[in-house]
Amino acid sequence: MRILMITISLFSIIGCSHAQVQPNNFTVESVADGIYVHHGEHLDIDTGYQGDICNLSFIVGSKGVAVIDTGGSLKVGQQLRAAIRQVTPLPVLYVINTHVHPDHIYGNAAFLPKTANEPQPIFVGHEKLGNAMDARAEQYSKLNERLLHADAQGSELVKPTLVVKTTMELDLGDRVLVLNAHPLAHTNTDVSLIDRKTGTLFAGDLLFIERTPVVEGDIKGLIAEIIKLKESPAKQVVPGHGPVSKDWVTAFNRAEHYLTVLLNDVRTSIKNNISMEKTMDTAAENERNQWKLFEIANRRNVNTIYPVLEWE
Repeated sequence: MRILMITISLFSIIGCSHAQVQPNNFTVESVADGIYVHHGEHLDIDTGYQGDICNLSFIVGSKGVAVIDTGGSLKVGQQLRAAIRQVTPLPVLYVINTHVHPDHIYGNAAFLPKTANEPQPIFVGHEKLGNAMDARAEQYSKLNERLLHADAQGSELVKPTLVVKTTMELDLGDRVLVLNAHPLAHTNTDVSLIDRKTGTLFAGDLLFIERTPVVEGDIKGLIAEIIKLKESPAKQVVPGHGPVSKDWVTAFNRAEHYLTVLLNDVRTSIKNNISMEKTMDTAAENERNQWKLFEIANRRNVNTIYPVLEWE
């Protein structure tokens, strides 16, 4: 993997599938033929959020481009769009959201047509994504205004115009993407996809590397989907957060281990009538040094799963 520092003015590299760009300090890394990833920072949404904390990717085929997640604001989406234009003049055919969380979806607006003659890409997501966006619109808007201030301006939710119910194939020209909708796991809107040409699996937030995995949906469902994803024919994985990995089965195993330890520890606390507040201090404690942002993310996970597991 290589990183080159290329300014906006160097349009001579357009069309080169291995070019890498850094417009306005927005670094994009080539991780395979036609596959580009921007790595967000490991910042927590309550302590250092600036709209750019997850992985944003794009794939270039002979006919056009597919974007996978767009960032937490219009500004970040515009930076991603500028980076794409440094690599290829081909149109963006698809904008794919891996799930509903705001750091992955608010850059969608940057890919809306700027002129009447410009074609609009097809926005793609889980069949439940549109309703989830509607349900969270007010909450997310207030969150962005509070955390992003001026950078929140112009950000709007753009819902999918093509939904994934089970499995779907998208052809970019000389490369096919296979999308899969998942049952309740990280959220109820999770989609993963694999590029057949390079064997690159985009796992969304079904996989965290380095950063503590997050559970919003169902921890048992998330563990089950991780186990299924380990059967993928992938050669490398792009997680929702963290570095791209060719040792991707190990990455899934580590996430599965943390979640299993967390699940078992919370179940034990409930069985022993230990309160949720005390469980936040003890559950998965042996995993603390293995993950970034452990303190805040692990406590949130306990807060999410404890009330559900009480009813098992």
